[in-house]
Amino acid sequence: MKVRKFSLADANLVQSPGQKGDIFVGNLVDQRQGGPVTIGYGRYAPHQELSETMAVDDTMIVLEGRLSVRAAAGTFVAGPGDIVYMPKGEAVTISTEEEGALTAYVTYPHWAEGRQ
Repeated sequence: MKVRKFSLADANLVQSPGQKGDIFVGNLVDQRQGGPVTIGYGRYAPHQELSETMAVDDTMIVLEGRLSVRAAAGTFVAGPGDIVYMPKGEAVTISTEEEGALTAYVTYPHWAEGRQ
């Protein structure tokens, strides 16, 4: 794989697999391009909640808006420029309020392997 630059316009945002809310993801690099990690963007509409046990190590960077991540260690509120690390096996609830959020993410290994 070569050095590449991505922007939000490059992402094909689709509803997050297995979710019914207005939460969308768009992988830009994953196993299909031979990358060792998955990178992409996520968009959370206002008043959304996503609860799951992390299947992979996930690093989320908040680009716009604000979200909360509730886990065993407590609740973390993250805004633009903040980074949230969610380790594999951790039960988390990600929620937004009035403004929603735009994030970028990096996961290891690939979170969507076998789903695409």
